Amino acid sequence: MNWFAPFSCPYLFSFSTNFLCIFYENGLYLTQFILFLYFMERNYGFMEKIASFTIDHIKLQPGIYVSRRDTVGQEVITTFDLRMTSPNDEPVMNTAEVHTIEHLGATFLRNHPDYKDKTIYFGPMGCRTGFYLLLAGEYTSQDIVPLMIRMFEFIRDYRDEVPGASPRDCGNYLDMNLGMANYLAKKYLEQVLYHIDDSRLNYPV
Repeated sequence: MNWFAPFSCPYLFSFSTNFLCIFYENGLYLTQFILFLYFMERNYGFMEKIASFTIDHIKLQPGIYVSRRDTVGQEVITTFDLRMTSPNDEPVMNTAEVHTIEHLGATFLRNHPDYKDKTIYFGPMGCRTGFYLLLAGEYTSQDIVPLMIRMFEFIRDYRDEVPGASPRDCGNYLDMNLGMANYLAKKYLEQVLYHIDDSRLNYPV
C-alpha cells in the first residue's frame, strides 16, 4: 500500500491542510488521517450538512419551530425545535434540569388523551438550548402552541417525585433538578409561549 497516495489528490490535500497543526500537535500521523479522509471520500463521499445546521443560530431566538417533516411509509413525522434559550447568547441549561424536563415532558405527552399515540419522541438537544418533539402527523408550529403551554405549565407546577427518578428506572437518576426545571418552564411560558408570534414560530431567514 502506498501510504502517500492521498497526497496526489489536490482536493483532498487542500481539505486536510486546515488540520495539519492540530493533528501534528496531538501526536497523530498526518498521512494516516489523510488516508482516512481518502477512504471516506471513496466509499461514502463527503457528507452534506444536515438541515438543522443550516439554520442561522446567531439570529435564532427561543420559540417553537418546525425543524423538518419526514415521510415514513404513508405517515408524515413532524419534528419540532422547542428552543428554550438563545443559542450562543445566554447560558445553556444544565444537564440536571434538562434531564428533569425530559422525564416530566415525556410523562405528560405519553399520558395526554389526544397526543399519547402521536408522540414519537421527546428529548433534549445536544447543545442543551432546547428539546426536540416528534409527532406523527403533519403539523405547523402554531398547531402545538396550546399543547406546549399545557405541558410547560405541568412542568412549572410539578412538585412531586420526578417520574422514573430511581436506579431501577433510569440510567442517571441522581442527575435531576426539579427546582430549576420549574423555573425554566416558568421562564419559557412567560417570555415566549404566552405571547408567541410569527417571529418565534418560523425560523429566521
